[in-house]
Amino acid sequence: MIPFQPIRIEDKKRFEPFFSEDLELGCGHSFANLFLWGRQQAAIVENHLVLFSHFNCRSVYPYPVGSGEKKPVLDAIIADARERKIPCRLIGLNENDKQVLNELYPGRFRMHTDRDSYDYVYEINALADLKGRKYHSKKNHLNRFRELYPDAVAEPLRDSNLSAVKSMLGAWYKARLEEVPDRDLQLEQAAIEKALCYYKELGLETLVLQNNGEVVAFTMGSRINRNTFDVHFEKARADIDGAYTAINCYFANYLREKYPEVLFLNREEDMGIEGMRKAKLSYHPHHMIVKDWACLLEEDYAY
Repeated sequence: MIPFQPIRIEDKKRFEPFFSEDLELGCGHSFANLFLWGRQQAAIVENHLVLFSHFNCRSVYPYPVGSGEKKPVLDAIIADARERKIPCRLIGLNENDKQVLNELYPGRFRMHTDRDSYDYVYEINALADLKGRKYHSKKNHLNRFRELYPDAVAEPLRDSNLSAVKSMLGAWYKARLEEVPDRDLQLEQAAIEKALCYYKELGLETLVLQNNGEVVAFTMGSRINRNTFDVHFEKARADIDGAYTAINCYFANYLREKYPEVLFLNREEDMGIEGMRKAKLSYHPHHMIVKDWACLLEEDYAY
């Protein structure tokens, strides 16, 4: 078996070089997401980072990242799945990955489209400036927020405002679960709580939007590669008109000023949630990152 180990905060420097130059990687290949979400394990095989993840009672293998020949690495993953007596499921495949898989194992993998997991990627300038007719309604929301809350200020997360952020998030999750009681938010809530504990060690960029000392919105992200930042979390009070538009715009401006080389913001997937999909499309993504999956045919269990 592949000697997988749990991902530790100490692995950050060792794993991040695998991601830095690949501009096709989605949000699942940022170290922060690997560390924060679910039960994920990792190993380095043939100069590739190989991951073993467990979500929704399923074990899966994100497509390996690294330089050199893919076949020895994929052979090792297939053998690992057989030894564990589990289906060999590869996730997070872009179009190039699917082509490579078909060339290396012709007819052996069944490909599955997973539109709900596609990442929405936006031009940072578009989100920061909200120019043009297509952003007219967003600009109106932002102006409305500024009119209603002229004293609102945005600042990075600090020890001094951490407690207020935690309190705001606790209230957000409580209200959301009362509104949609069957929505499973436990995994997300655990991830954001972990992020607040390790935000310094992870090097997360954060922005806290406050009005008269009260936190009205909060966002957090990290770099995926040299020209793209990933927005991991974004929460705002539902009773504050325009708060989501404001924190989105302010964070884009904050990142653009601090990292002028960054061109895109990855705002992750919509998980098939209708309201979330509508909201993400309303910001007019520059492109989507395909993240499909494949299952070895002779072990093609229901996914």
